[in-house]
Amino acid sequence: MRKTILFLSFTALIFSLFSCQKTAKKPLPELSPEFTAVLEAHGDWQKWYYAKAQSYAMIHETLMITESSFVNLESRKIRITNPEFEIGFDGSQTWVSPTREAYKGRSVKFYHNLYFYFFNIPFVFTDPGVTVAQVEDKTVNGQKYKTLEATFAPNTGASPDDQYFMLINPDSQRLEYLLYSVSDSNNPNPPLNALKYEDYRNSDGVLFPRILTGFTYENDSTKSIRYQVSFDDPLLLDEEFESSIFEKPGKGVFAD
Repeated sequence: MRKTILFLSFTALIFSLFSCQKTAKKPLPELSPEFTAVLEAHGDWQKWYYAKAQSYAMIHETLMITESSFVNLESRKIRITNPEFEIGFDGSQTWVSPTREAYKGRSVKFYHNLYFYFFNIPFVFTDPGVTVAQVEDKTVNGQKYKTLEATFAPNTGASPDDQYFMLINPDSQRLEYLLYSVSDSNNPNPPLNALKYEDYRNSDGVLFPRILTGFTYENDSTKSIRYQVSFDDPLLLDEEFESSIFEKPGKGVFAD
């Protein structure tokens, strides 16, 4: 009888510890008041922060191709399904299927989280190692915008030297333009590009842009359109996707 009581007590303790671990929330990041105000203008940003997974559909408007993305937010494991290829990140390596030639772009590693990152700004700037602070106003097409810059601690992310400036709409306080540059070993001073955020839609209390339009940027003005994508059905989930969906298919290959 005593052994039975001890066993039940031990089982209850294990269950209690497991339940606490399962329900415990990670602490909120330390954020500047300016950045917190921008996050709050995008809805219930803490819902994104505490979510376990995300899915959405994206349309390449210039190509009229739709692809779907499935992401575990903490590990940033991702699987992208496109009519011509699938790309994924299993937690340590990127892969493409059915062959490397199926993806016509230069870098699988660069592409695998490119649109995920753009789509989820400003929320992704709550990641560890990222600091967001207000800087001098910037101008786009004659309109001056309050500007916040995201900077990265060393060894944070794949390209900590990338530049990101969030230009905030004065009325909505939401992100309207992102000015960014991508680190390039062949060019120590890469130019800034402009990405316009439009048509925010409410997804269960969180606001996401429906349209992103990329422009070349010169002399404080947008120039030619580089690309345009639109998004549909963004979902935030309380449970992670099974890890198996991020594993390389048998016909796939690991690629950089």
